[in-house]
Amino acid sequence: MKRRVPLLIAALLLTAGCTSTSDDEPGPPRAGRWRPTPGQPWQWQLSGRLDMSVDVPVYDIDGFDHPESTVADLHRRGRKVICYLSTGAWEDWRPDAGKFPRAVLGKGNGWEGERWLDIRATDVLEPLMADRLDMCRDKGFDAVEPDNMDGYANRTGFPLTAADQLRYNRLVARLAHDRGLAVGLKNDLDQIPQLLDDFDFAVNEQCAEHDECPALSPFIEADKAVFHVEYELPTHAFCPEAERLRLSSMLKRYDLGAWRKPC
Repeated sequence: MKRRVPLLIAALLLTAGCTSTSDDEPGPPRAGRWRPTPGQPWQWQLSGRLDMSVDVPVYDIDGFDHPESTVADLHRRGRKVICYLSTGAWEDWRPDAGKFPRAVLGKGNGWEGERWLDIRATDVLEPLMADRLDMCRDKGFDAVEPDNMDGYANRTGFPLTAADQLRYNRLVARLAHDRGLAVGLKNDLDQIPQLLDDFDFAVNEQCAEHDECPALSPFIEADKAVFHVEYELPTHAFCPEAERLRLSSMLKRYDLGAWRKPC
């Protein structure tokens, strides 16, 4: 859905020793990256002129649309900054859209100009996603929100399986961690038990509307933040449960502009 330090040599050697981990299995933890904790307020803005005056510790903004200077400005204001990217769907307006072969483009995902990707084609997608995550890192982002990470549960035009999705999601998480970026699991509630160790936080849309918020509790129990939005429900309908579950919740409009109404 439309809605990224140099270490001691010893630490580098420890990290280098982990390069043989398969994408089918959870990777080992890596030191040094940001780890958002439950209950942190946040702002998620993917459209319109960025409002940097919202007094929250976490911002989630589009990685392509904002330069390094914007990330640096938010850092000066004491914010951690998440890089929004679509890693499971192609978007026809992105500057790298022409690098995606037609063979990996599937059905539309319900948003204009977007099509599901064949996530089985990791030989094609891994270098493209690596370049995008390089961009997030180079702009100074603290974390990445990879979107459209549940294609296997949708009509993509490809016979994707749960195993395909686990493999791809772990690949994206590894690429982020290799660049020192925290990474969030977007939606994909059914695979939380298998992916909890691979992701540093979660981002969820409309779990209250669909009576699914308790499924996110493993992140909270692991002391990992769950950044959550609703679009249709009034705050009084979802905030009591969100507060009980320690979610970082707010009401947003579908355009994900600056407007927000937090719990």
